Amino acid sequence: MLGDVPVVVDRGRYQDAVTPWEERSWRTDALAWTAGALAGRGLRPAGEWRVRLRPWSVLVRVPVEGRDAVWFKANPPASAFEGPLTGALARWVPGRVLEPLAVDARRGWSLLPDGGPLFRDVLARGTTGSGAWEELVRQYAAVQHALTPHTPGITRLGVPGVPVTALPGVFDRIDGTPLPPHERESLRKLRPRLPDWCAELSALGVPDSLDHADLRDGQVFRPGPGRFTFFDWGDAIVSHPFASLAVPARRALEEHGPRVLPRLRDAYLEPWTGAGRSTADLRRAVSLAWRLSALGRAAAYGRLFPTASGAAGAATAGAAARCLLELLDDPPL
Repeated sequence: MLGDVPVVVDRGRYQDAVTPWEERSWRTDALAWTAGALAGRGLRPAGEWRVRLRPWSVLVRVPVEGRDAVWFKANPPASAFEGPLTGALARWVPGRVLEPLAVDARRGWSLLPDGGPLFRDVLARGTTGSGAWEELVRQYAAVQHALTPHTPGITRLGVPGVPVTALPGVFDRIDGTPLPPHERESLRKLRPRLPDWCAELSALGVPDSLDHADLRDGQVFRPGPGRFTFFDWGDAIVSHPFASLAVPARRALEEHGPRVLPRLRDAYLEPWTGAGRSTADLRRAVSLAWRLSALGRAAAYGRLFPTASGAAGAATAGAAARCLLELLDDPPL
């Protein structure tokens, strides 16, 4: 079948990345599985398949006769939970995530429908204001709030659990990340304060939930005004939910300046109000989680294909280092 399919491969800046795509038998199986999953739904692939190879995933855009394209994704073993997780989320929070067309949990494969325009592309057109960011974080917080009863099921799918009280240990495990000596020394001086921050955040009583850990504007679809669809869960962890706010809030800060941050914080906190929590407590929790989110995100890096090395390894180490350095910054909220 492979010889019959026109394929264009994009390696981006990872020209030396080694993924399963390099194995002919794997390619043949993946393409056949995709075609079979489509046939099971009465669909047929048509035209050029576009392959995006990265050290952390193989992504293939597959045009389909009579409808939007679909997407095949292969995750490395450390994030093979993404397909089953996406399927579970489609049941637990329908309409908020993509619903997979097919999932092969053993091989870490999934087939997903097109989700519409990326929020990043909508922003590039200059047609949205800061209110779109507020609605995005409000809707995402509602998803997290709805998922709190499902956290045991999420961890059973293989999503790593990183409770707040475990974050000092995360710091210790990644303390060898390459950094200039003065920055390394500053972080080590900060280390004794981590248990107190973690204990305070835990005591504020917000339950753990799903943290996307990389909620950028390129990981969200905006199929229509006021509507958002969340995807790309390969970096996800189960941890303090408020840690998710830092990534989209920093991006909104770049677009709209510091005045947007209190509005984003309050929009994000709307689903969490009540249950005996004061506004002051929730805002304090956001501030603590903002800083500590650096550890959760640093821990999520490195979910690469086992053969990844070279530029991929260097990029991963650099990203983890940048996350660690965020611990040194005072949260802007």
